[in-house]
Amino acid sequence: MGVLFPSRLDENIASDAPVRLVNRIVDDLDISPLLSTYNGGGCPAYYPRMLLKVLFFAYLNNVYSCRKIARLLQENILYMWLSGKSTPDFRTINDFRSKRLKGCIHRRKK
Repeated sequence: MGVLFPSRLDENIASDAPVRLVNRIVDDLDISPLLSTYNGGGCPAYYPRMLLKVLFFAYLNNVYSCRKIARLLQENILYMWLSGKSTPDFRTINDFRSKRLKGCIHRRKK
């Protein structure tokens, strides 16, 4: 009997696939300024590094709509692998991009 979905998401992702490059690059970034925007408390947040990977990969593929990114996280194996099967909704992706990430990008080094 055939399997409709791989048991491991990375089984069908080539070792030189762009999604793996994005994963490695973001893993090597210092995101401490981004992490410092989280105060703790409240509901557990999605991990910022994962959201950053998803945004970078979406932008690499010319996808800028938060709704489309949220849909890709549910439908596309590359996005599922990159997010560890996390499925933040479009509001979460938008808030991360507009409230947390934007402030870190525009912050100047002193």
